Amino acid sequence: MKFQSIRLFIVVSVLCCFANANAQKDISNTVIDFTTQMPIESASVYIENTTIGTVTNTDGKFLLSVPDEHVSDTLVVSSIGYKSFRTPIDDFDETFSIYLEEDVASLDEVLIVGSTRPKTGNEIVVRALEKLEKNLPQQAYLQKGFLRHKERNKKEYKWLIESAITLYDSSYAAGAEEFLKINVDENRKSYDLRDVDSLFSYYTYLKNTRRMNLKSRQMRRDTIQTASLINAIKWNDERINGLDNLFKSRLNLVRNSNNVGALFGKNVLDKHQFRLDTVLVDDGRKIYKIEIDKGEDFAGLNTPGIYNEGFAPKGWIYIYWDNYAIKKVEYELIAASDVQKKRSKSLFGTTLNHKLVLTYKEYEDKMYPSYIYYETPKLVNVGDRSSDRLYKETDKLKEEQEEQFYYTTQEILFTEIIQDPTEVKQELNSLSWDEDIFSPRVYNKDFWKNYNVLLESKEEEKLIMDLSSRASLFKQ
Repeated sequence: MKFQSIRLFIVVSVLCCFANANAQKDISNTVIDFTTQMPIESASVYIENTTIGTVTNTDGKFLLSVPDEHVSDTLVVSSIGYKSFRTPIDDFDETFSIYLEEDVASLDEVLIVGSTRPKTGNEIVVRALEKLEKNLPQQAYLQKGFLRHKERNKKEYKWLIESAITLYDSSYAAGAEEFLKINVDENRKSYDLRDVDSLFSYYTYLKNTRRMNLKSRQMRRDTIQTASLINAIKWNDERINGLDNLFKSRLNLVRNSNNVGALFGKNVLDKHQFRLDTVLVDDGRKIYKIEIDKGEDFAGLNTPGIYNEGFAPKGWIYIYWDNYAIKKVEYELIAASDVQKKRSKSLFGTTLNHKLVLTYKEYEDKMYPSYIYYETPKLVNVGDRSSDRLYKETDKLKEEQEEQFYYTTQEILFTEIIQDPTEVKQELNSLSWDEDIFSPRVYNKDFWKNYNVLLESKEEEKLIMDLSSRASLFKQ
């Protein structure tokens, strides 16, 4: 009897230790602009001196799982152009929203300091690119993150994937093609409602993989096997929205700026011009806000198998005043050449072909990716695209266009940085490094219990609920 009591005590003690090791405190709230009373999107919410954090959604809301060992630490809420909010986590009050006040530095005061400092937007950006070798990691590291991949038209979601991923990067100096790897660790959702009648994708698939010279208008859905269409859709997914394309191509503007032909490479001013707009404050530090505009030449992504040239860039870039580290890039590529304008309007119904947001977090004096948002239209064929429809059919045509033009968005939130060489090497050798987010995986409920994810907005919650209730491809 005594032996059984001792054994029971040991079992209970082990279970309690395991529970404590995995204990989490979930905190949530809304971040609001004090002056306008509007929600602040993409505000950073993190535990001070750690890499644990998240960002607010379009409603300004966030949800953060805090490990038990950090409940006595400080929670920081910051956004460029605002004074930061700080509070002990164990004193955090969820009953009151978090209000951030505007914080802007004097542009004139900043510009007159030091004769050797760059004064124009072009000069500041070039200096920041020259400083990348110092500001980006020079040693191998891993990052753990959460991916949400969405595909929709103007009416509803057609596809949703949520994944946990691991990113390995050997260093800024190494080429991404060989020395950057991505692995999809787990999938949480994989709902698919897409119409399996993507004739444009099928036509392009045959043309590129089988060298068949066909006319898409002559194709009929009832003459094509569903299995063939599925292969075409998967091929189209991988070439346009694969993680490999996002991280290793020109879209990874900052990390890959040392690659030949990079958009932010040696000839950056040929395709871009930068105008200093103002100086803001980010968590107590001055930060340049610089407008991105088109240069003398068109920009292009040079994506294999895709006509991706003839764009004009626009957006914003935020650079710290003290060390010229790039904090955030908001970057769009708009169809600008005559060929690209015609192609984009016909196939995608928009001239906005690529929208990218890159946010970086400073950790131990180096800048690491923190949040990535990428949006692009999708090549599909739903409805009648003919331009000679009768005027009496205008309403019907408008309704069809809301359904026929698809676009995808990918959001990635990085929540952990691993620098220990032994741990990095161990994971590098143990993971399969499979970057295919489109292959269904078995849902691992225990894995997701303590994993930080991006909080959906109210609109997203409704669309995802509609999608999940109708989807038949995969449900957990």
